[in-house]
Amino acid sequence: MKKRITVIGGGAWGTALAIQAVRAGADVELILRNPDLAEQINANGENDLYLPGVSLPGALRATTAYDGLRDADAVLLVTPAQHLRETLTKLAAHWTDNLPAVICCKGIEKETGALMAQVVTETLGNVPVAVLSGPTFAKEVATGLPAAITLACEDRGLGKRLVELIGTPEFRPYFSTDVAGVEVAGAIKNVLAIASGVVAGLELGDNARAALITRGIAEMSRLAVAMGGRVETMLGLAGLGDLTLTCTGTLSRNYTFGVALGQGRKSADILGERRSVTEGVYTAASITAVAMKYQVEMPICTAVDQVANHGRDLRSTINGLLQRPFRDELETAQ
Repeated sequence: MKKRITVIGGGAWGTALAIQAVRAGADVELILRNPDLAEQINANGENDLYLPGVSLPGALRATTAYDGLRDADAVLLVTPAQHLRETLTKLAAHWTDNLPAVICCKGIEKETGALMAQVVTETLGNVPVAVLSGPTFAKEVATGLPAAITLACEDRGLGKRLVELIGTPEFRPYFSTDVAGVEVAGAIKNVLAIASGVVAGLELGDNARAALITRGIAEMSRLAVAMGGRVETMLGLAGLGDLTLTCTGTLSRNYTFGVALGQGRKSADILGERRSVTEGVYTAASITAVAMKYQVEMPICTAVDQVANHGRDLRSTINGLLQRPFRDELETAQ
């Protein structure tokens, strides 16, 4: 029987995942909010707004309707994290109890501090949930370059079926049961990528960036454990892999946002020029609140929040980080 996959969200990553699902042998429905973009995609075979220059396969159809949702084998949720609750509220009437929701967005909800799996449960009820996360730039996946990614699901049987549903030799999902850990890693790496961009924008050097990535993993690990995740997940594709890519790759929206901050530009001006969402800016605020709730110290993420969301002076913020007391490297609370 032909596989059917629905992708919610027609940005660059949603479009790339839709292309990948076709490569895996599925008929794919890409659901967008913009009817003009859906019409353009179907007519021209290209998403020239978010993924220009990449041809879309014939088995991919764009739509703004939700009618075909019930026939899908799985639904990939690729809306911006801060819009997921609103999107799922609209979709709830079309969702069946056994239809898996695969979360492909990364972030912590700003208003509630909830991870995306919690948002799914609160809006759709007790439906099957999985998380897809890892080091993947959309255009590279869309053009078929090799990539590996984590697929996390508490139900091992379902997780393995989803791996087979979307995996190909060039797009390799590795299975995990650590849903919370994968979600925390995916959210925090965007914030740390902004910090890494600042290091580049200020020309602080490769030593500083390596230190930031390493201490960033320490912050990521502390919060992940506090929220029910596992430390070893932080050393895998969803943690170290995604963090390394996002903290060094110039295709990263969060990294380039940080570079612009480091070069002296204001947060509002940078965001005002962008069509796509820079998730790390919103997640920085969420993480600061969540870290306080769980009594986890996260100085790098807090500093990003202060600069990106509250206009704090960049140089004085960095000096504050550098003047923190010396600690044992593996000390738990830092």
